[in-house]
Amino acid sequence: MQIGAQLYTLREQMNADPAATLARVAEIGYRHVQVSGFSYDAGELKALCDGLGLSIQLTHTPPERILGDTAAVIAEHKTMNCPYVGIGGMPPAYRDGEGARRFIADFTPAMRAFADAGLKFQYHNHSFEFERFGGETIFDILLRESDPALLGFTLDTYWVQHGGLDVPALIRRMAGRIDVCHVKDMAIVNGGMQVYAPVGHGNMNWPAILAAFAEIGTQFAFVEQDECYDEDPLDELAKSFSSLRCALSQYHK
Repeated sequence: MQIGAQLYTLREQMNADPAATLARVAEIGYRHVQVSGFSYDAGELKALCDGLGLSIQLTHTPPERILGDTAAVIAEHKTMNCPYVGIGGMPPAYRDGEGARRFIADFTPAMRAFADAGLKFQYHNHSFEFERFGGETIFDILLRESDPALLGFTLDTYWVQHGGLDVPALIRRMAGRIDVCHVKDMAIVNGGMQVYAPVGHGNMNWPAILAAFAEIGTQFAFVEQDECYDEDPLDELAKSFSSLRCALSQYHK
């Protein structure tokens, strides 16, 4: 499993100075990035990344563009040589049991178009997918009723933990569906508040989580920290990279 940087963590910096920000990402040691949360031109971004030895592996693309501008989305991903088209979250109108089925039906034509173009669609979870409707969750429906050949999951470890699930157990249940994942840690502050933290600086069980990802063959772990509070987001990404590189070294001996 290779380590990537989810550039949503650096969205403000990427909008202000993408060249300097990407140079710092590469200096930390990252070699792969996910594009999300900032404006960009696909060709210009690809050129910047190429010059720094960075590959673009995944995006979070607005759902309205996935549905209404599918051909252009494919062209952009081809320009960036980016194999995974991601959606950052389910639109609110779909967020119940029957809505999840409508989501699958509505997005399947775009998923097929991506597959025909040699790309793969990735669904990124939060914790609302683990709310129960009639005894089953939105996530259960997505996992059971979608086509594994068309829909993969960018499993987000923080949000699985936030939803009250056993993270390693869910990972193993999803073997074959998680090519890429989001890794972020959860810390407790101020008497019980849950906050985002660099990997290895919170309370999540990373040895068990990383072992599960290794067991099912997940290829990329993208570090994401939605909020860095008063810390420099680049410094936070550096902390996560150091922790992950050490933790993953045992799988590369």
